[in-house]
Amino acid sequence: MGNHYHLCVETPRGNLVEGMKWLQSTLANRFNRFRKANGHVFQGRYKAILLDGDAVGSVCHYIHLNPVRAKLVDCADLQVYESSSFNRLWYSSKRRPYESFEVGLYSAGGLKDTRAGRRLYRDYLSWLSQEDSEKKRIGFETMCSGWAKGTDDFRKSVLEDLKDDQLSRVVEAEASEMREPRWERAVVDMLSRLGRKEAELASSPKGVIWKVAVARLLRERYLVPNRWIAERLSMGRVSTVQSLVSRHRTNKDQSDESWEKLQNHETLG
Repeated sequence: MGNHYHLCVETPRGNLVEGMKWLQSTLANRFNRFRKANGHVFQGRYKAILLDGDAVGSVCHYIHLNPVRAKLVDCADLQVYESSSFNRLWYSSKRRPYESFEVGLYSAGGLKDTRAGRRLYRDYLSWLSQEDSEKKRIGFETMCSGWAKGTDDFRKSVLEDLKDDQLSRVVEAEASEMREPRWERAVVDMLSRLGRKEAELASSPKGVIWKVAVARLLRERYLVPNRWIAERLSMGRVSTVQSLVSRHRTNKDQSDESWEKLQNHETLG
């Protein structure tokens, strides 16, 4: 793309940080040499999202449709856009040894890596680009947000891994927002302490006392942004979180057993 790129990478050795450091610096050096320029090429650290196997196919579709969404090429001619891996999917003779297209093809309906299968995949991408409901179902709107994509069981297993110090360092270093997995784990722990279910976050009122207590602790102990809290706890607007937490903090006469339970648990998070 004109100002960014996307990669879908498998790292069996857990060395994404090392690999990306090499890639970013090498690309920046060559870019500056080609342009006869100096200085930074990238604005900041890359964004990485952990993927469950079931989520990889959707991410491949999202990446392949990037130039179509940017109106750089029509979907019917996607194979001619040489800056996309779809070009090499279509023309198999151009492929690099490390590239694999099986997951994307298979998730589009069990397609095979044949000439007919590639045509059907292009047809599928063309259909997908116009089907807003399907894009919403597979998460196109939030594809670049969060820290993990996949099933609830996958996210829970990652959070369990965070309890291991060595795995924690790997996960947090390679997640899109390095602090976000810890925030997520804190929410799960707090719900457990309070005897609450995940579904209650969406079904309960925005200002219910136990939910506000969770929001306050997230702010005070973990410095979690209000925007993340508002979305994760289903509390509406950012201003709502700010107001409710502030009121909870100053209302000293109000009895709140939830806050006491959270405060008294030293091993939280």
